[in-house]
Amino acid sequence: MPSESNPAKTNKGLLGTLLSLFDIRNVIGSLLAVYGVILLLMGLFGDPEVDKTGGPNANLWAGIVLLVVGGAFIAWGVLRPVVPDAPHPSKEK
Repeated sequence: MPSESNPAKTNKGLLGTLLSLFDIRNVIGSLLAVYGVILLLMGLFGDPEVDKTGGPNANLWAGIVLLVVGGAFIAWGVLRPVVPDAPHPSKEK
């Protein structure tokens, strides 16, 4: 029997699962992670252009930071999911 004290653990059906996948935290985290991977690859394999930045490889460091922040958003969405209430059938006809 599911515990009613923790709403994140109760079964809310297919609609609840789909809505939790499109939580804004997951969308933002995914976008940040994609941009982070692109910048990380550009920092590793592209021209570092250290003369423009004064020394550090800006693409590499920005990619690492975006991956960490994107991962934090995704972890937040997974560890503390928003589970909407299941729709109740209406009594009106």
